[in-house]
Amino acid sequence: MASNIGNEKSVNPVLRISQLDALELNKALEQLVWSQFTSCFHGFKPGVLAHFEPEVKAFLWLILWRFTIYSKNATVGQAILNIQYKNNLSQTEKYQPLSKHQKLWYLIFTVGGRWLEERCYDLFNNRQLQSFCKIKCYINFAAGLLKLCGLLNFLIFLQKGTFATLTERILGIRSVFCKPQNVRQVGFEYMNRELLWHGFAEFLIYLLPLINVQKLKLKISSWCLPIAGLSNNENTLAAHCKECSLCGEWPTMPHTIGCSHVFCYYCIKSNYLFDMYFTCPKCGSEVCSLQPLKYKIEMTELH
Repeated sequence: MASNIGNEKSVNPVLRISQLDALELNKALEQLVWSQFTSCFHGFKPGVLAHFEPEVKAFLWLILWRFTIYSKNATVGQAILNIQYKNNLSQTEKYQPLSKHQKLWYLIFTVGGRWLEERCYDLFNNRQLQSFCKIKCYINFAAGLLKLCGLLNFLIFLQKGTFATLTERILGIRSVFCKPQNVRQVGFEYMNRELLWHGFAEFLIYLLPLINVQKLKLKISSWCLPIAGLSNNENTLAAHCKECSLCGEWPTMPHTIGCSHVFCYYCIKSNYLFDMYFTCPKCGSEVCSLQPLKYKIEMTELH
């Protein structure tokens, strides 16, 4: 009874973007499953899965196939987007689930094909015999031909909107909506605002690395603070030696740049290496020469 009801469901075409989103969701799920599985072996010897990685991946994808395509006629990404596969080889326009042969061939083309590609690469990678080299050339030619066919299929998919992958076209399985979709109504005001903010964000991402934030901050601080007059006498220099002009703390390994202000060695050195045109934030003097301070200030002067 349930099968009869399922056969009477109407077919609703799927948008191209929905089919592509389903493929991306499937890839993300596979990466998530593989990362979670490999995290279980962090405590083992490094490379314990290297020799059996194709077989382990094939086993995991087999489990996913069993609980997605085989049981629900849809991948995880399709199930999230309310999509499932339809047997396009049937003569009726009503919904027809995949046959067992289509499900098995889907397993062979997807899981078996990827396992064969990875295992053949490992088998013929270090082989130098002439026969192995010929087989490797044939396999590379076949792989390139399949990729070319996949590209042609994708171009046809962009034009007609059916069979997003080469496997779907060969097996005659098509993506359809499980339920009728409502008409999407998106206000142009919302779309324009989103486009404007995305464009502004991309502009900032491009522009911010070009701005010397450190120099700009020092320039603003020099404008806000009163400009101190330059003086080379010992009394003025000693009066400014109680704090670094950059960090405001007691100067560690005090150095001067030619003006009456003192800096920590690491503060002035890092800023000068970052900006060759560094100027004093207090008076705006450029770096003439980085010299250690020759005047000794007793710690008792702090009290």
